Amino acid sequence: MGTLITILIACGCLLLGLLIGYAVRKKLAEAKIKSAEEAAAKILIDAKKESETRKKEALIEAKDEIHRLRSEAERDNKERRNEIKHQENRLQKKEEDIDRKLANIEKKEEAIRVKETEVEDRLVKLDALQQQKLEELEQISGLTISEAKQILLSSIENDVKHEAAILIRDIENSAREEGEKRAREIVAAAIQRVAADHCSETTVSVVSLPNDEMKGRIIGREGRNIRTLETLTGVDLIIDDTPEAVILSSFDPVRREIARNALEKLIVDGRIQPGRIEEMVEKSRKEVEQRIWDEGEQATFDTNVHGLHSELIKLLGRLKFRTSYGQNVLKHSVEVAHLAGVMAAELGADIALAKRAGLLHDIGKAIDHEVEGSHAMIGADMARKYKESPEVVHAIAAHHGDVEITSLEAALVQAADTISASRPGARRETLEYYIKRLEKLEEIADGFEGVEKSYAIQAGREIRIIVQPDKIDDLMAVRTARDISKKIESELEYPGQIKVVVIRETRATEYAK
Repeated sequence: MGTLITILIACGCLLLGLLIGYAVRKKLAEAKIKSAEEAAAKILIDAKKESETRKKEALIEAKDEIHRLRSEAERDNKERRNEIKHQENRLQKKEEDIDRKLANIEKKEEAIRVKETEVEDRLVKLDALQQQKLEELEQISGLTISEAKQILLSSIENDVKHEAAILIRDIENSAREEGEKRAREIVAAAIQRVAADHCSETTVSVVSLPNDEMKGRIIGREGRNIRTLETLTGVDLIIDDTPEAVILSSFDPVRREIARNALEKLIVDGRIQPGRIEEMVEKSRKEVEQRIWDEGEQATFDTNVHGLHSELIKLLGRLKFRTSYGQNVLKHSVEVAHLAGVMAAELGADIALAKRAGLLHDIGKAIDHEVEGSHAMIGADMARKYKESPEVVHAIAAHHGDVEITSLEAALVQAADTISASRPGARRETLEYYIKRLEKLEEIADGFEGVEKSYAIQAGREIRIIVQPDKIDDLMAVRTARDISKKIESELEYPGQIKVVVIRETRATEYAK
């Protein structure tokens, strides 16, 4: 019982303590709230005062800025008004000057109209006076105006023809001298920079034998060996009395080379029979094909021409076994490429194009035995087929005049081809053809009126013509030389150029007795 009372007393004390604590805390909180409210009110009052102060300062600054801007605007307006006034004064002065000039122009126009009237009156008087003088001249001379004009025009025409002939002669002489000098320099430079061999190839192949007994082994029993070799290669074997030699003859140089190579292998091997012949011919054919490819690639390397189609390289290699008047066509093509490139460099033309066209210009000769037509057109068709540029195709087609030349590079290829073919030692020329060319040259010159005699000299590279002085004067001699040269160009085919010299002289002969 006592414990319960003690507990109740303790609870009551505790409750009383809690109530007293709560009352104290409430009083403290109210005091803090009141203090915070007073502080907040004070802050609001201070803020209002500060904002009023700043507002007044901003108004003062705004008024100062407005005053400053107004002053600047007034100053700018004043300056603009002064400038406008200045411009108005200048315009007024210009208008006054224009008015004054217009007045002067009107006065001058009036004076010009007066002078025009006077000039027209004078022209009328001059026309009448001229007509009167013409009538008097007609009466004195006994000629009409048209007749007098005709006589005057005839006289002027004769004078002009004479002066024109003199001028043409001077211009031609000057152009010829300058052109020959420049051409000589270019050609000389091109030839000096390109080394070339003299012709040495022949049109048939000769195979040397160790002894004459080998001829019988080549023929074989009942001729079976020689027939096999001729059938497989398409080459004629000529076995005659020539000691220790067999001649191979064929229109196709590649076939002839295959046959020569195979026959030499058979002679070294010693086993000459149909089976062995077939084996050697096949082996030689592969070797020659590889050699053709190597020769074509070497030609492109020597001339620095790249990007050719493989078939064109093979055709180039075939030219190694083709000759023209004793000149190897592949060497000739490489030489033409170098010459064309050198001349293109001298003249500022396309060097790569000139060398490419020069290398391919005779490509048609590789197959001209198999295809009809001129080798120039065949070569152009082959180049076009294997995607060469139109410029290269044109240069190939035009290098012998089959088509008209339309580019500088084509002309250079034609010139290089002529140089390579006509240089000393390049080709063999038959005596019969040489004599016919000289006779034709003299025949052309003798066919002109007034020519007394003509002589072809310097192996046909110059012709001297003696004319009759009573029929051809000095100016006519110039024209005759030009006409003869034109006819030679149109009727003759020749390497290089032919110099035409017309000689006119008068001789007086008397005998002292």
